[in-house]
Amino acid sequence: MIVRMGLLTRKQGSSSEDFRSHWRNVHGPLAARLPGLKRYHQNHVVDSRQLAIDHARGNWAIDGISELWFDSIDDMHRAISSDAYLDVARDHERFVGQTGLITAEQNIVVPVGSAAGPLVKRMSILTRKPGLTPAQFKAEWWGFHAEAVKAFPNLMGYTQNFVTERSIGLGKSASYEALPIDGMVELWFRSVGDIEAAFRSPAANVSQTHALSFIAEITTFLVEAHKVI
Repeated sequence: MIVRMGLLTRKQGSSSEDFRSHWRNVHGPLAARLPGLKRYHQNHVVDSRQLAIDHARGNWAIDGISELWFDSIDDMHRAISSDAYLDVARDHERFVGQTGLITAEQNIVVPVGSAAGPLVKRMSILTRKPGLTPAQFKAEWWGFHAEAVKAFPNLMGYTQNFVTERSIGLGKSASYEALPIDGMVELWFRSVGDIEAAFRSPAANVSQTHALSFIAEITTFLVEAHKVI
């Protein structure tokens, strides 16, 4: 299964409240009709602080991150070539401004349990250090780094998303320089306090020291997750 993620900014002149309401109540039901779509989540950004870590931050200013899961790349391309997608694209233009799209392979390191209860979700955009190839970045991230983060106290879920395709807008393929994202991190905790405590732990010292060797920028957001399907 692969995931298609949209990095969304609201249209100039619209409020955060209007953006969130339209995305959830109007756009969400339209996108849910896409053929072959297995799951669809909206992540509404509620906090853009570089919470609990001391690492260079990228120049990302976004209002939401969408996640759409398909069984394969072919299924994803069929969905965005469908008649249903025309309605999605038209509505997108009504309330979304600048958009970056990434396609990613997922590595679920710590599954989020179905009975976990209310959780705080943190998402982070990663950019690899200059001189590293995508394959080298993936090996470090999905290898030693995954095990280091897995040791965090109070960690309720951890997923790594390794980027394989990029585009700007809804259909224009983008170069790496135009959309310099190598990975998207998803972490779940029970509270902001647990996030702060986890990143003060010995396990975090190990993971953050390792991060300096292969990650140039980490840009973090707290999000409110909304499950559409």
